Amino acid sequence: MEAIVAGLITPVAITVGGVAPALAVTAGIGLAVLCVVAAGLLKRPFGYILGSVVQVLAICTGFLVPMMFFLGAIFTALWITAIIVARRVEGATSR
Repeated sequence: MEAIVAGLITPVAITVGGVAPALAVTAGIGLAVLCVVAAGLLKRPFGYILGSVVQVLAICTGFLVPMMFFLGAIFTALWITAIIVARRVEGATSR
């Protein structure tokens, strides 16, 4: 879901935010690609680091589209919650 929202930053940044198209495409599509790559790498420890970096970048896109400060914070909260729940589940199943 975050990749879809990140991709949709592009047209909003161009039309509503008045951001240059090259910057909007780089930020929106680049972030969407990073979301998908991070999801694919979650079987490795580096995937969690990349996923955390993606969350910081998602919040930073708020400088292009101010609503992304809020949406980025929501996705970051979901990311942290998912990590906490996964650790609890792994701890319970390893016993």
